[in-house]
Amino acid sequence: MIEYIKLFWEGAPAGDPSVILYEVDTEKERLAHRSIDIFADGYTRNIPNLYDGTIEITPIPTVEELNAHAWGEEFHACLMEKAEFETI
Repeated sequence: MIEYIKLFWEGAPAGDPSVILYEVDTEKERLAHRSIDIFADGYTRNIPNLYDGTIEITPIPTVEELNAHAWGEEFHACLMEKAEFETI
């Protein structure tokens, strides 16, 4: 099953995205197929292969884990529809 997550990063440092969208495969260890970074100025960066060039592959946390602040107080997340993900 594919899940779409919208992650909000409150107080994101300059040069980092304030919103990150993930397309997550819940049946394949919660790995992301694609990601989209959205910056405070409205600029977007599509990332077709989130793991390209990485040494360690990390699963994407669930919305519940993100909202429980397991990754920091500054992160909040919600599920989103595929159609919204595809329009960005």
